[in-house]
Amino acid sequence: MKNPSLGEFEELVLLVVAAQHDQAYGVSILEDLEEKLSKKLNISAVHVALKRMEDKGFVKSRFGGITSERGGRRKKFYIITAFGKQMLDQQYALRTSIYQQIPKISFG
Repeated sequence: MKNPSLGEFEELVLLVVAAQHDQAYGVSILEDLEEKLSKKLNISAVHVALKRMEDKGFVKSRFGGITSERGGRRKKFYIITAFGKQMLDQQYALRTSIYQQIPKISFG
């Protein structure tokens, strides 16, 4: 079987999941990304990315308790797995190695 890949948006979502450690859920991830990217995102895009990453084994989910302010619905929380962290580490190493190849260019 081919190694699972990590797309750019998935990588951003996974970074936020890792940063929010055990408190990450759809809306909190969306709000964090919108703030950091300074643009509006669709909650469906976040949920699709989370589902794909759960299928790939990058994240695990659990349901929180039922709350009245959510109309009796439960939040679905996400945590990064060891495999997900390994993928982030690989992406970071790859991006860093390529970035370090950029020659020192003066634009001044």
